[in-house]
This record gives sequence, structure tokens and C-alpha cells, in this order.
Amino acid sequence: MTTQTISRIDITPAAADVIAKLKAKHGDLMFHQSGGCCDGSSPMCFEKGDFIVGQSDVWLGDIEGCDFWMAESQFDYWQHTHLTIDVTPGRGASFSLEIPMGIRFLIRSRLFDDDELAHLTPVHFGGS
Repeated sequence: MTTQTISRIDITPAAADVIAKLKAKHGDLMFHQSGGCCDGSSPMCFEKGDFIVGQSDVWLGDIEGCDFWMAESQFDYWQHTHLTIDVTPGRGASFSLEIPMGIRFLIRSRLFDDDELAHLTPVHFGGS
């Protein structure tokens, strides 16, 4: 019997629509969540390659064809949590590509249950 791998990250239809619009304008994209104060704790969207992924950044998965990375310090807190990327009205104070649209990405979360924890998609670190 094959066990399905559980995704660590998903996306709402509204966020998927924003990503499609951003891809049409900017091409390939990537996400990074660094943590910290203010908007630093929000997922930020960049043109692929505009954010240099470090060796301590953790790849959580792919959303709409975009790699999603998180700083290792944040992953230490979020590793037992399923993340859903969504959008909300309002301008963030970051360099994320959606900001000129008058919206910002945000994360909704829930804890994984024990069965899910046993079958999570493997992560890898930047540079590996």
C-alpha cells in the first residue's frame, strides 16, 4: 500500500489568481518568508532569482509552480504546521511584487495531526 505524501504548503484560489497575474507580468516567481518584525513575517514574492537563497533557507514545496523558501529560524517554529498562502487587501511595507496591487500575501496555518506528521513532503536546504 502506498502512502500519500502530505504537502507542507497550499494556496487559496484568490492567491493563485494573484500569482497568475504576477507571472504574466514578471515571469517565473519564487517566495521567501524570512521572519522578523513587521512585514518580514509575511511571505514575499520575487521574480525567480531576485532573492538569493542561502544554505540555511529551507524549501517547503511548490505553489503554482513557484518554489517556497523559509528561513531556517522560522522553519524551526513552523515545521509542525501546515501553511496556506492567501491574500488580503492592504499594502504591506515590503518589496513583494503584489504590493502595488493594493494587496499582500499572508499565511494561514494549522497544526499537522500525528498521521500527517509521519508523511510530510521532505524539505531541503538551499544549495542542496
